[in-house]
Amino acid sequence: MTESTRKKPWHTVTGLVCMAVAMFGFGYLLVPLYEKFCEITGIGGRTPDTAAYEAELTGEVDYSRTVRVMFDATVNSALPWRFEPTERYMDVHPGKLYETIYIAYNRASQPVVAQAVPSVAPGRAALFFNKTECFCFTEQLLGPGESRDMPVRFVVDPNLPARTDLVTLSYIIYKNDQATAVLAAVD
Repeated sequence: MTESTRKKPWHTVTGLVCMAVAMFGFGYLLVPLYEKFCEITGIGGRTPDTAAYEAELTGEVDYSRTVRVMFDATVNSALPWRFEPTERYMDVHPGKLYETIYIAYNRASQPVVAQAVPSVAPGRAALFFNKTECFCFTEQLLGPGESRDMPVRFVVDPNLPARTDLVTLSYIIYKNDQATAVLAAVD
């Protein structure tokens, strides 16, 4: 056996060990990378930390500029609710705090638990759209025939690029089957 033949298995083993370590490292970093990606793009409604944003807000409102914020709502087919915004759009000044209301109504004959998932479009605007209060932060329980006003408070950051004059805040609301089943079992 020559010396080069004896080294080959160790090169292979070393390469495989390095590859395994790299794959483990990538798997370990995947969650924080995905969370950062969602924060940057606004997927899943993830926007920068709103509490920190409110603390930084200097009160500078850009009254020279108006941004139209469209409101959208979609109900998953498994959820027996009606869910809609009270207004389709709002013209806002960047830097000023606004509030809008979404209304949910349970058409079922039993209590139902649901969870709303927000998103902001276009994706580049998600970094500049800050929700300070949102029903999407918690699960929503509505009894049979019950309806509820669900507020959303938000600020459009004055640093939103000037070319962006339209932002859409969209919610998809889903039935939480597990929480609803637990609720039904308790009754």
